[in-house]
Amino acid sequence: MMDPDLPIETTLNVRDRCLCLSVQRAARALARRFDAALKPYGLTNGQFSILMSLNRPEPPRISDLAPFLALDRTTLTAALKVLERRGLVVTAADPADKRTRRLSLTEEGRGLLKQALPAWRAAHDALDADLDADPATLKAMIDAIR
Repeated sequence: MMDPDLPIETTLNVRDRCLCLSVQRAARALARRFDAALKPYGLTNGQFSILMSLNRPEPPRISDLAPFLALDRTTLTAALKVLERRGLVVTAADPADKRTRRLSLTEEGRGLLKQALPAWRAAHDALDADLDADPATLKAMIDAIR
């Protein structure tokens, strides 16, 4: 039964106006698109992002990586365990502070990342072509929300 204090028009207004809902729906659609592109490499878009974020001159700490990926440490740690079991990532003690752990790509992880990169680029190029907006402008707007 419909509540007169909460009419369907309110629901439709929230549906049409809510930026959070729109961004969540867009994020899920993007995730599915990139998951499909990366599936032949046994990666999800999240795993690809983690591996790519480890491609840097100095191995990062989890505490550096979590905010960059907008993940809490627990979620990132769980995701890293999967990648470690696959032999794509290693965790080692920081030479300067044994309490701190540093993360690195293994040779296998680097190789898989190199193999998957063309599929990621192709999916991104197709997405850019499908957009009605300038991709750089859209990214800048999304980054401004962050």
